[in-house]
Amino acid sequence: MPQWKELPTELPSSERQLLVHLRRLKDRSGLSLAALASRTSYSRSSWERYLNGKKPVPRKAVEELAQVCGTEPTRLVVLYEVAERARTQEAPGRPDQPTREQEQDGQEQAPPRAARTVPLKWMLGTVALAVAVSFGGGLLVAGAWDDDAPAKKGGAVAAGTGYLRGQTYACDVRRKGGELRAGHSGTREMLLDINSTGFDVVEAQCLLREKGFSPGVFDGLYDERTKDAAKRFQGRHHLVMDGIIGPDTWRELRR
Repeated sequence: MPQWKELPTELPSSERQLLVHLRRLKDRSGLSLAALASRTSYSRSSWERYLNGKKPVPRKAVEELAQVCGTEPTRLVVLYEVAERARTQEAPGRPDQPTREQEQDGQEQAPPRAARTVPLKWMLGTVALAVAVSFGGGLLVAGAWDDDAPAKKGGAVAAGTGYLRGQTYACDVRRKGGELRAGHSGTREMLLDINSTGFDVVEAQCLLREKGFSPGVFDGLYDERTKDAAKRFQGRHHLVMDGIIGPDTWRELRR
């Protein structure tokens, strides 16, 4: 399998989620970029730009990739639409953003209040709905244990507390319902990559340590140390060594 390049740091999270799904779909199919080009309407160089975040991927390309890989496109299309709306909101030249020439000439005008507030509310609602449709059971779950896990020595925070960035969290890994859990999240689907944060990351960090691939940190921040530990774990279990924790890696972590 190819070693993917890191996605550009400036990519919005919605765009990053879409590309991670497309990369995984392509890897699982076993198709090369050249093979994709021969089976779709897009060239090899176009697929290289799309999948490495150099250029926004068109909706038709998303649908064609799903088709050639034999998967139902609905979930990917939902992710595409969320990413597309985010790009539209951030695109230069919108009515609520003056152009550089207008700023220089002092000609910018305040937009109507509705132009600022209504799209934002609509966008937040759409994103929430899309996340619910796309990830279902992969939502953040804090305090997954029924009983209270004690905090470890050294200032580690026990499961069941609200997530705070910069805190170190306790790893109290137990087997429950036939799978390993650290008590911070019950997800088996959430995709984690560089700069992901929250209890899903804490859960992954604790499970990696339990499996003998400790990242050395349990703070809920998916940094290079965590990604390196994930890659080593994936290599041991014959998974795609991209350092991105997804359903396949979660399955092995929870065994």
